[in-house]
Amino acid sequence: MLEGYLPVLMFIVVGLLVGSVAIMAGFVLGRRRPDPAKLSPYECGFEAFEDSRTKFDVRYYLVAILFIIFDLEIAFLFPWAVALHRIGVFGLAAMGLFLTILVVGFVYEWKRGALEWE
Repeated sequence: MLEGYLPVLMFIVVGLLVGSVAIMAGFVLGRRRPDPAKLSPYECGFEAFEDSRTKFDVRYYLVAILFIIFDLEIAFLFPWAVALHRIGVFGLAAMGLFLTILVVGFVYEWKRGALEWE
């Protein structure tokens, strides 16, 4: 009954083994020559000029949420396109309704100015 899972288990074990060997090889064979540039907390080449905990504008979060919503829309379109020949007209109408709702939401956000950076 569980014979089908043996290749998956072997894949996981080999992946963990190869990953562990690679990490250990880095620790064993790697050179340890720290200098002040490597030990500094900033990687951009200069010291920080303001606090890293400053607040972002709310529009940044709004655009990020809108991106996630429309990215998920595309993720729902792929299975629908693959199964279109089996779901027929009902599936076409359901996806049309789904896309209509998303387009109405997008137009609403566009008219409200949520996508504009000032």
